[in-house]
Amino acid sequence: MNFMTLMTASLVVFVGCFIAVPIILGMLRFFGFYVVVEERQCLVYVLFGKVLLVLDEPGLHYPIATALGWRALIVNFFGAARQVDLRLDQEYLRSQPVNSEEGAPMGIGVWYEMWISDPVAYLFKNADPRGSLRANVSNATVRNLSNLKLSNMLEDRHSMSTLVRDEVSEKSKDWGYSLGTVYVRKVHFRDASMIQQIEEKVVNRLRQVTSAIRQDGTNQVNLITSTAQRQAAVEFAKAAAMRPFIVGSALNTIAQDKEVAEVMFEILENQRMLEGNVNVTLIPPDLRGDGLTQFLTAGQAVQGGGSSAGTRQTPPSLSGQS
Repeated sequence: MNFMTLMTASLVVFVGCFIAVPIILGMLRFFGFYVVVEERQCLVYVLFGKVLLVLDEPGLHYPIATALGWRALIVNFFGAARQVDLRLDQEYLRSQPVNSEEGAPMGIGVWYEMWISDPVAYLFKNADPRGSLRANVSNATVRNLSNLKLSNMLEDRHSMSTLVRDEVSEKSKDWGYSLGTVYVRKVHFRDASMIQQIEEKVVNRLRQVTSAIRQDGTNQVNLITSTAQRQAAVEFAKAAAMRPFIVGSALNTIAQDKEVAEVMFEILENQRMLEGNVNVTLIPPDLRGDGLTQFLTAGQAVQGGGSSAGTRQTPPSLSGQS
């Protein structure tokens, strides 16, 4: 018995909480006893083609206790409660066709923000307010940004955005829209052949700049090299000019002592003879005579130049000859 009572109570609670309560609350909302308005949301009550109530404050409202009164009971039967989204929205228009002052076909991308400021005008003054706003922004872009200088189109986007926004803002309010930020996001060329020509010009210009930089670097290197060579030549010339002075000064100092000078020149003469790769005959002092000296000299002349008969006389060997 207790188990059956528990099951019955559980079933009643389940039916009441999950079935009966939502049905009752739904019927109360349907007959206008209360309604919940969310953040950035608006409810417009229309009955027999006439706007009776606009609720744009978030929270819990009781239409039957407001100016709507008893008509809240029948508004959902013979009218409607139109829901309007007041949140910020945005849209991007791609490649709006304009021509520059120079005649270049350009495309401009416009990004803009908007939100619904007048729900009644949004619902009843225009069948497609969003499409009308889009067309208005497109027309304002083409009308205000055509025949501008190409340099201004590519550089000064803030002033172009201001021109478009000032043109659209007043007209958009008539349709219940408020226009926020307008920004010219992209400016590009629409002609493919023109884009190709610009790319070729840029490539050629880069090549010219690269060649100029390379040539300037080569000239700088050559200038540095020639300057270094000139300075080195000047220093070598100075050194070559100083050498005779130094040698002359040293010889002048040596010449002041006669014995030292004779010994030095004798050493120099012997050194030259050794470096000349010639035969040298050394005669002992006790054998040095006029006849032997002439005989040795004549023999060396015969060895060097030869005789008319083709014979060669060889001097006798002496102890000490090398």
